[in-house]
Amino acid sequence: QVQLVESGGGLVQPGGSLRLSCAASGDIFSISTMGWYRQAPGKQRDLVAAITTSGIRNYEDSAKGRFTVSRDNAKNTVYLQMNNLKPEDTAVYYCNAGGRSGLWGKGTLVTVSS
Repeated sequence: QVQLVESGGGLVQPGGSLRLSCAASGDIFSISTMGWYRQAPGKQRDLVAAITTSGIRNYEDSAKGRFTVSRDNAKNTVYLQMNNLKPEDTAVYYCNAGGRSGLWGKGTLVTVSS
């Protein structure tokens, strides 16, 4: 069974950094654009960053310059390095393979607070 398993969330102070990881089982990783979405309480789930199989990256405007998405194809893992975190980055972050109609992880909570 194909699964996406996120890790790396937690509590961090404003200005701090976190790195999220998403390990994918099965063959889906090698053929999929991988993405990170986030959902804050009472809000919709929005794309934060995505990376294609060839390494082309796409970022939501507030993530540009602060977040970096990368993938290790040998490890079937995608990462989201988040720097200079702000309270408004607080959300559950979800790993995704293949777009909104694709496969989702269960999410990892990121809380940015002093």
